[in-house]
Amino acid sequence: MEAASKPRDLAGEKAQRIVDAMRDSVAERGAAGSTFDHVARVAGVSRGLLHYYFGTKERLLVEVVRRDTELRIGMLDEALADAHTAEDFIDALVSSLQDLVEHQPDFVALWFELFTVARRNEEIGAEVAELTRRTREHVAALLEAKQQEGVIRLHDEPEAVATILFALADGIAMRILLEPQRDFADALRAGTACARALLTD
Repeated sequence: MEAASKPRDLAGEKAQRIVDAMRDSVAERGAAGSTFDHVARVAGVSRGLLHYYFGTKERLLVEVVRRDTELRIGMLDEALADAHTAEDFIDALVSSLQDLVEHQPDFVALWFELFTVARRNEEIGAEVAELTRRTREHVAALLEAKQQEGVIRLHDEPEAVATILFALADGIAMRILLEPQRDFADALRAGTACARALLTD
């Protein structure tokens, strides 16, 4: 998955250091406080190199989310590859969500921050939309493949089901982050029931 357009080849150790520094900065200071000056200092590179690779802070935010999304999708691919029943498949989806919220809450928060930026910035909005589209299509392809294997039975088109699964996951993740002291076992149970209704007979 790639952002809609990238000004430079982002392979390389320095580019990865910049991305990691921005991710850590957003977790600590928020997107607004994560300036190029601060990120450059943390990454141990010049401010000019950030401009060379990314152009703007918003593009760097997109790249952080793009790379983290690739990792998350890779982990989901691996988990779903071992799903031989519908319950295996659903358990893998729920476990992926729980792992994300428990161990990478900053990734969830960054997605929501980037959504806000995308609403104000047409160019970034296009890049986020493209990343979202490619992610949705990838998961839809996973759903269709598992249906062909006889593991699940979709009750609508694969992309429609993928969209609803993402909406459920996003909504639950946001609520957990907003109310960290609340026990969300009941909400996860209800969300699982919704997923089961979409994926099983």
